[in-house]
Amino acid sequence: MEGPKERWIGQDAGALVRPYTLTRGRTRLNGIRFDLVTILVAAGDRRTSPTWLSNEHRRLFELCRTPATVADLTSDMDLPLKVVHILLADLCEKGLLQEATPARGRPARPDAALLTRVLEGLQDL
Repeated sequence: MEGPKERWIGQDAGALVRPYTLTRGRTRLNGIRFDLVTILVAAGDRRTSPTWLSNEHRRLFELCRTPATVADLTSDMDLPLKVVHILLADLCEKGLLQEATPARGRPARPDAALLTRVLEGLQDL
């Protein structure tokens, strides 16, 4: 004899759309690669977003109006990292997002002597 069937309603039911449908079945990136700490920002006219974007693309575009890391975007979207990577790559390929560049006058990488001092300080703890 079967027990009563469970009925999930609301947030407990989980995602109604499978992640692979958001990427149109794509599971790999073509050319564009992101780290978790890559900072992305919306490019071009920031007042409007293209109407052809999916809801997920539009939300990522809106989140990138202020510079954000891939890790932060993934957390905000509550989607698997690979799905967010593919959606971000779509936006970059269309020229809607770009990688934020470091401010002028500041080195792209920390000074080796500074890193050595930090390491020694940590070892002293």
